[in-house]
Amino acid sequence: MMKKGLGLLMALGLPGVALADGGLDSGNTGWILTATALVLFMTLPGLALFYAGLVRAKNVLSVLMQCFALASTMSILWFVVGYTLAFTSGGDANDWIGGLDRLFLGGLTKAAVTGTIPESVFIMFQMTFAIITPALIIGAFAERVRFSAMLLFSSLWLLAVYVPVTHWVWGGGWLQQMGLLDFAGGTVVHITAGVAALVGALVVGKRRGFPQTMMPPHNLTMTVTGAGMLWVGWFGFNAGSALAANGDAGMAMLVTHLSAAGGCFTWMLCEWIKHGKPSVLGIVTGMVAGLGTITPASGYVGPAGALVIGLTAGVVCFYATQLIKRKLHIDDSLDVFPVHGVGGILGTLFAGIFASPDLGVFSGFGFGAGNSSIGEQFTVQLIGVGVTFAFAGVMSWLLFVLVDKVVGLRASADDETQGLDIALHEERGYVL
Repeated sequence: MMKKGLGLLMALGLPGVALADGGLDSGNTGWILTATALVLFMTLPGLALFYAGLVRAKNVLSVLMQCFALASTMSILWFVVGYTLAFTSGGDANDWIGGLDRLFLGGLTKAAVTGTIPESVFIMFQMTFAIITPALIIGAFAERVRFSAMLLFSSLWLLAVYVPVTHWVWGGGWLQQMGLLDFAGGTVVHITAGVAALVGALVVGKRRGFPQTMMPPHNLTMTVTGAGMLWVGWFGFNAGSALAANGDAGMAMLVTHLSAAGGCFTWMLCEWIKHGKPSVLGIVTGMVAGLGTITPASGYVGPAGALVIGLTAGVVCFYATQLIKRKLHIDDSLDVFPVHGVGGILGTLFAGIFASPDLGVFSGFGFGAGNSSIGEQFTVQLIGVGVTFAFAGVMSWLLFVLVDKVVGLRASADDETQGLDIALHEERGYVL
């Protein structure tokens, strides 16, 4: 997301987030308004339905409730302090964190412009990213975490992990200054969420009965419906990150679709070869792997590069799920780390290869968007991946431990056996 936030303004030689009226472009504004709606659509109802179908029937409402609660709570936090710390100047501390110029969105006017769109639209677009990123994490500890613990952890995590990394990569921070390429969220969204999910699965522990007891999805029809919404919504996620209705957005949309198709195809083949039959669960998971992996590279690669990324993602993420669950017996319930974490790492590294001028225009793999040789850009990408992984891992572990001491992470054995729908919300998903 090279053009997000201050990165766009720095590229244009502009001094700050809010510009005087006069730079507004109605076409760009109309597209980002649409993209914003698409990204929110990814969480509600897309991710909510995708995750809800994957859990057992006794926990379906708990997952839907968590997604809705996060949409509301993260929005309020973004309004209060999240946006200003992520995207405004932090003065002497700007390499690491933003300032308080927009605390409670103070000083925001209708005339304020970020680049060529209203700052209000930019704030709302970024808010949808702040909503879906913590929502991704809940899939790792679904069916066994208390609602209060989930809400407290997600709130603290947004401010302690998501906001600083967003500033580093998109808000003028040190990784952006170093030249890290992350068009729409390989590090900011997928690595941070994936690593937090892995840590959460380890700290919370396995579901009762895992891995001996089979825990199949209760409603794959619901999951496929949500997956379709994610596929469509991801066009806003990636193409919207151009912050303009231009060739960058158009190419980002094309490569996003091709990578999703590639992820579907190779995950399906992997299952077909390994198990003798392709599964619906597999093909939709492969789609998400393809989408997550292309995200950081979507503004820098061409159609051929995108297909390579998607095909690779389907294979690598498939075997990552096998390793995490079947070999290591880590109960990442809905495969958040092997799909989003591994995919984010893979895509961020691929961006460094295909964006380099060394390979840039070769057979449609990329467009030479980088400013360094493959070796130099790949090193920058590797540093970005390593730092994000370590920071998200350590901070997430500290937050999980803190939340466990304050409110307790895990639902009781009786509540888990009964199901969180009844135990925590006094409701049933189905009355038949």
